[in-house]
Amino acid sequence: MAGQYEDFVVVVTGASTGLGRAVAVEVAAQGAKAVVINYARSQGEAEETARLCQAHGAETVLVQGDVSKDADCRAIAAAAAPFGRIDALFNNAGTTKFAGHADLEAVSAEDFLELYGVNVIGAFQATRACRALLEAGPRPGAVVNTSSIAGVAGIGSSVPYAASKGALNTMTISLARALAPRIRVNAICPGFIDTGWFGKGLGEAAADRIRAGAATSSPLKVASTPQDIAVAAVFLASPASRHVTGETLMVDAGSHLGFAPLVAR
Repeated sequence: MAGQYEDFVVVVTGASTGLGRAVAVEVAAQGAKAVVINYARSQGEAEETARLCQAHGAETVLVQGDVSKDADCRAIAAAAAPFGRIDALFNNAGTTKFAGHADLEAVSAEDFLELYGVNVIGAFQATRACRALLEAGPRPGAVVNTSSIAGVAGIGSSVPYAASKGALNTMTISLARALAPRIRVNAICPGFIDTGWFGKGLGEAAADRIRAGAATSSPLKVASTPQDIAVAAVFLASPASRHVTGETLMVDAGSHLGFAPLVAR
């Protein structure tokens, strides 16, 4: 039985580990013809992502690049050009700084610029670079931006991070209008994802506490894995969501239900 992504050409930024890897492997498992795997630094981990995709029969292309640099985004698009089109682009590359929201001295203008450069400008530049190929296929191309509950509820690893994800949510709506009808643009807003992100930033003990807290505080009583989130992202770029654009989908085990601004909207 053919999968939803049969014969698709897919680009995933930030695909060496975590959610990006899970998305790349999921589209391969659903029949993707080719997966372009972007990574910033972790070549060995990106190669493992490629091997996992190849195990499902997908052709893979690895492209190193920093999405905050327009030339690198153009190189990512160029890697897909030999296939003649891009059916789905997952703008997953992201970065953060860990700093308490109340400690305003813990972050600088440079922190804001760095996070916006990757989380917002990077997604814009990648979409712009891939636009012609996203419009070249037999069906409307699809873009899925990896946002966060932080961008809706004003929580998360730092004020600059939450602000960047809020900007990404707004940009998702803007681009959905601007690029219709040939390209659909949506975003997912995960809550906690059980990856190495927190361990690297805060230490393993803190990561364990956050994981346990997520499992006990979310309405569904689970700590989401990359695979849990990937299937939602993959849905938004699949033919099953062909009439969905400009949407920000909360994929957080219901965590947003505890935040008054969301309950009231």
